[in-house]
Amino acid sequence: MGSDQALQMLADVLWNALIISGPLLAVTLAVGLLMSVMQVITQIQETSLTFIPKIIAAVLVLVVCGAWMLKRLVAFSVNLIGAIPGYF
Repeated sequence: MGSDQALQMLADVLWNALIISGPLLAVTLAVGLLMSVMQVITQIQETSLTFIPKIIAAVLVLVVCGAWMLKRLVAFSVNLIGAIPGYF
């Protein structure tokens, strides 16, 4: 395996990790930001107030996008494992 193949494989891994985790991270970031703004406006400084909505949002995103995330991960893994003989 050459260094160009290894770098391409690393780039593919990082790109797929970003695409798969993107929706979950974006939604939890948006909910966390919204809850922080609400805490500043209402001056309620309760720590559990930020965690519970983020957990609920993360579960909802996983319910909605979980099948797509799993399909993408399985397809990438199958392609990667199938290409192992070509690396040597």
